[in-house]
Amino acid sequence: MRRLHCPIALIVSACFILSTAPAMAQDAAHQPTSSQSREGPAAAPGKARNVILFLADAAGVTVLSAASLMGYGEPLRLHIQQWPHLGLSETSPVDEFVSDSANGMSAIVTGVKTHNGVISQGPDAVRGESDGTPTKTLLEYAEERGLLTGVISSQSIADATPAANYAHANDRSNWGEIFPQAFAPRFGDGVDVLFGAGRQRIGEQLAARGTSFDALGAAHDRPIYGALAEAPAGNTRPVVVADAMDVRAATLRALDLLQDSPTGYFLVVEWDAHTDDPREGLQNVVDFDRLIAEVQGRVDLTDTLLLFTADHSFGLQVDDGARGAPVLDGYDEWKASGVEGGIIRLENVLVNDTHTAEEVPALAIGVGADRVRGYFPNTYLFDVMMGAWGWEADPVVATRP
Repeated sequence: MRRLHCPIALIVSACFILSTAPAMAQDAAHQPTSSQSREGPAAAPGKARNVILFLADAAGVTVLSAASLMGYGEPLRLHIQQWPHLGLSETSPVDEFVSDSANGMSAIVTGVKTHNGVISQGPDAVRGESDGTPTKTLLEYAEERGLLTGVISSQSIADATPAANYAHANDRSNWGEIFPQAFAPRFGDGVDVLFGAGRQRIGEQLAARGTSFDALGAAHDRPIYGALAEAPAGNTRPVVVADAMDVRAATLRALDLLQDSPTGYFLVVEWDAHTDDPREGLQNVVDFDRLIAEVQGRVDLTDTLLLFTADHSFGLQVDDGARGAPVLDGYDEWKASGVEGGIIRLENVLVNDTHTAEEVPALAIGVGADRVRGYFPNTYLFDVMMGAWGWEADPVVATRP
């Protein structure tokens, strides 16, 4: 009888193919076909006209994960979690491991890391003592080139994250100094649409400096309204500083104005995602995600880049739980206790009320989105957005002390 010579390697390979074929077929069934791409219409290989930056303040990887679990009872259900391009952004300032919003957002919109508490100035600034070199922001580049611009925030419009786009200051707490810079731009005619909260505290600080919303608005022929509803529909460059801001309404109104631009636009939308109150913070993420989906449906991805990220991460972890049960079991009892701050221990969630050092997600879709991949410093996101427009940055003159 003839002996069959069958190499062992060939047998192992055949067994692997047979054993994995069902799983491979199952995985393939869940992959989008070329006509069902997760990115929708193929993004043009050219340049962007428009860039929208969505900034969820303190929304690290764990916060996004928990928001999906709370909002939908399952992982990976957020709209942005379906975007095809993602990376991890490192957020540290120049001298520490953990960032605040001032350094975090400044690095994203200027490409230069700085110190905590410093807004769009180089690391030669000393917080609260001396100014550093002003670092040019994406909004300033856009204004210089004639694009329309907008900044929207659920928080004070003079707080670190929104202010990093239009102001330069050595101390993020000086709202009375920061807010007027929106009316004294270094480039172009300044931010066109400005919607945010913080009216009382900004007003108090303006008064301490001998001015007011009314005086500032009159000096620059730009009324500063106290609510979105007060701003007339015919005002194409509205400024609203309210007690609280409806981010969805503000964003959709801003889009109505900015999308009329013949040259393109740059829009920044911030929504707070701190989870020191876990339900409130996670619900903000769910609502923000729904807004982002709505915005995506209103733009053309062949000429628009949508980018989502966070300025820093936050101390939240999901360490237990099961499908079919609320991930925030125990929240009502914690809320009723009146205990705030410090460590929050729910049934399935642990919150340490502090910023943390780990990288945060960066997700993107549209023209130029393919540049978002791998690990990178948060300053790289500046390069991504500049590259989407096809712009070269000015030489960086700020240097580390």
